Amino acid sequence: MTSDLDPDRALALSYVAAARRPALAALWRLDAALGAVIAGGREPMIARIKLAWWREALERLDRAPAPAEPLLQALADHVLPAGLTGAGLAAMEEGWAILLSPEPLIAEKLDTYAAMRGGLLFGHSARLLGGGEAPPGAGEAWALVDLARHSANQADADAALAATRALPLPGRWPARLRPLGMLWALAIRDADSVRPRWEAQGAPARMLRMLRHRLTGG
Repeated sequence: MTSDLDPDRALALSYVAAARRPALAALWRLDAALGAVIAGGREPMIARIKLAWWREALERLDRAPAPAEPLLQALADHVLPAGLTGAGLAAMEEGWAILLSPEPLIAEKLDTYAAMRGGLLFGHSARLLGGGEAPPGAGEAWALVDLARHSANQADADAALAATRALPLPGRWPARLRPLGMLWALAIRDADSVRPRWEAQGAPARMLRMLRHRLTGG
């Protein structure tokens, strides 16, 4: 279930307890699927239609069985039984849709993107990992750095990194949430203004940073 996840997320997932791994993998694959719509959408209108399809399909999971689509079936089988809803998952689409605007990513748009993608993703992930709340700003930081890493627009990338550096730094992460915290730790590493851009995901130095977070929570 990790074939379409980047190496950082695939490694973080390997630290999740086996019983919770299928749910978290499905959730993270949903984020990757929504991102693939943006990455492959040369025509913004087509991309909007595809995102709308995902939103409607996710919302429909709350009232009907999943169709014959593997990711939707995985979400229905593993994520919804954990207490999340299709509507809650569908809300992440709003964050991705922000990126289809032809206008520069001003602060207000970056805030919406970060909250509706990263904030919701980390919030849902924390619930799947056993409850509690993700530290404030952690998911937003991860989403902003991920945007900067993949953006072809340098001004947007710089704005996203600047927004990341303005976010609060969490304290020590509880043990049950540290697989999620590993991604936050890498985002903060990437946002460091003195670090060269960009380390390859899955690189040995990143693996060591993830391990340090796993052991210390910081």
